[in-house]
Amino acid sequence: MDKQHEWVTMFEGVRRRIVADGKNVMQVKIELGKGTSVPRHRHEHEQISFIHSGRCRFDLDGKIIIAGPGETIMIPSMTWHAVETLEDAIALDTFSPPREDFRSATPPDPAIYGR
Repeated sequence: MDKQHEWVTMFEGVRRRIVADGKNVMQVKIELGKGTSVPRHRHEHEQISFIHSGRCRFDLDGKIIIAGPGETIMIPSMTWHAVETLEDAIALDTFSPPREDFRSATPPDPAIYGR
C-alpha cells in the first residue's frame, strides 16, 4: 500500500483511506465512531456517500436525511453539508473531480469548515 492509501485521521473518531483514485473520480472509505461528526462544510466536488454499515444523520443545507446500510446520499457541488454518526459507521464516499487535498496524509484544511 503506498502512502496515499494509508489511513488518515480527519477528526477525532473519523478516519479516511483512498480505495480508488482516478483522473476524474476518487473513492474513499470513511470510518466514523458513534457520536462523531464532520463539521458543516462545502467543496467544489460532487459527492456520493454510500452507507455500508451504521447510521448517519446528514444535514444538506438544512435538509435532514438519516441514512443506514445500503442507502446512498447525493451531495451536489458547493452544497453546505455536515454529518453526525448515530452508530459506528462505514461509508464509501465518491468524489468528482478527485479530492486533491485527500491525496496527502494531512488532516483536512480547517478553512473549509463552518463558514
